[in-house]
Amino acid sequence: MLNNAFYTALRQYIQTSVAESKSIPVERRQRLEGVSEYVSKRITAGKPARLIFICTHNSRRSQMSQLWAQAVTRYLGICGVTAFSGGTEITSFNQRAVKALTRAGFQIGQSTNSENPFYNARMGVDMPPIRMFSKTYRDHSNPQRAFCAILNCSNIDRDCPVIANAEKRIVINYDDPKHYDDTENEKTEYDARCRQISREMCWLFTKALSF
Repeated sequence: MLNNAFYTALRQYIQTSVAESKSIPVERRQRLEGVSEYVSKRITAGKPARLIFICTHNSRRSQMSQLWAQAVTRYLGICGVTAFSGGTEITSFNQRAVKALTRAGFQIGQSTNSENPFYNARMGVDMPPIRMFSKTYRDHSNPQRAFCAILNCSNIDRDCPVIANAEKRIVINYDDPKHYDDTENEKTEYDARCRQISREMCWLFTKALSF
């Protein structure tokens, strides 16, 4: 495991998420298990498991899912898994989501100044950063074939019944925290979504190890 390389706060956050993962409802587990099976089969076959998390704007839920998937696989020592994200529209990595992930223990720094800035997300001092920015799921930085598409919102599920070249298409919806933007519950809701995604990624990849 690479867990000792993680920032202390992030490692502790993941440890709590692992413990909480036992409380995930059965119906959620059934959806998550589809991704677990895909990851397990690819790794067993000696092939890379590439996961693209997709929501409309690639600004909140899909970005959180990408980072948590990559963090948890590294924490568990699962090699061969790479997480990506995208949307049907380009916006920007929402600052509220960035702050929620930072509170969870990631260190995220903005590296460019633009309407759609690039960020470097770090999990540990000696661990390479992950470049984050809003993009479409067809962007050249994402895999164009042999990947699993994980749809994080109902709009994507409705608007994209087929994801070209995806080996598997799985719907794992998350409630959008943007509905609480600029309200007294904003921080609470973003933190809750961040925790939920972390918890479910912990269950998903732990399950992948058991097949």
